[in-house]
Amino acid sequence: DTSLAEVNSFSPSMPMSPSSMINKYKFQDEPELRDLFITVDDPESHITAIETFITYRVITKTSRGEFDSSEYEVRRRYQDFLWLKSKLEEAHPTLIIPPLPEKFIMKGMVERFSDEFIETRRKALHKFLNRIADHPTLTFNEDFKIFLTAQSWELSSHKKQGPGLLSRMGQTVRAVASSVRGGVKNRPEMFTEMNDYMETFSQKINVLDKIAHRIYKEEREYFNEMKEYGPIHTLWSASEEDIADSLKGVASCIDKCCKATEKRMAGLSENLLPILHEYVLYSEILMSVLKRRDQIQSELNSRVDALVNKKTEKYLFSEEIGKLEDKVECANNALKADWDRWKQNMQCDMRSTFTSVAENNLRYYEE
Repeated sequence: DTSLAEVNSFSPSMPMSPSSMINKYKFQDEPELRDLFITVDDPESHITAIETFITYRVITKTSRGEFDSSEYEVRRRYQDFLWLKSKLEEAHPTLIIPPLPEKFIMKGMVERFSDEFIETRRKALHKFLNRIADHPTLTFNEDFKIFLTAQSWELSSHKKQGPGLLSRMGQTVRAVASSVRGGVKNRPEMFTEMNDYMETFSQKINVLDKIAHRIYKEEREYFNEMKEYGPIHTLWSASEEDIADSLKGVASCIDKCCKATEKRMAGLSENLLPILHEYVLYSEILMSVLKRRDQIQSELNSRVDALVNKKTEKYLFSEEIGKLEDKVECANNALKADWDRWKQNMQCDMRSTFTSVAENNLRYYEE
């Protein structure tokens, strides 16, 4: 599929080691020296009369002048992360905001509030904050700084200062009106190409995600069967003196296979599944970002049409159109820059992930 040629192309001279590969793909906009380090750890359960929830410790270390201290430690719950994401989307509608893990995990994978679920979410929240910290624009967002530094009561107070109900309703009405109007006139060709790319990418990444989950499920079933199958041979050897050594040998072999399979499953659940699912969420985010860009341009188009049809108040319309033209240009430039950066990140993540899976599989079958 030529539309995803760049994603599917692999250089024959590419190094086999994922770590050496990551070093090879150095991002142009990556700062030479990082000045913001964030860690999400220490999950803690809280049980109240109304609800049960988990909070995570967020530790920030920085050398930036706009921070009052060089180190902060706060506790945040999942809803706080959701608030931050919505504030970033509100402030930067055409930037690609990193995805958060969904509120509830996929049914059948892990139980909510189990250690596995909490650890999976902790890793995803850690990655979410560090992706924002590494972003050239989002990292300087004021709400992001407040999220990292404010104590719980201060954050609650700040949250209450958000847009009112009428403002939110206005945004919803505009979004619905924009979607009803259909295609956007005069959309630059590059954004049409982006849209087509994302439709294909979304389809492919969703298929990969489903296949990966199916492989993991089959691997788990195979592992569970082997766990039962091995001890049977050990018990059997006790009652069959003539072939006892052979039966014990088979039991030992099954045990080794069992351990190797468990390592392989860990590789899939830690490296492949989270990355694929993250990019499933990214594909949804990018489609939303492209729609928001189209919405801004639709607003401009409707004002231009109104100016053509309206003879009076031309001065007021012209001024408003000038502001909207600036807004469209800013939106376009922001998305163009973020698109290139996201694509480079995505390709690096995919190369690293699939090479890692291939290496794990090689080790597994050799073993």
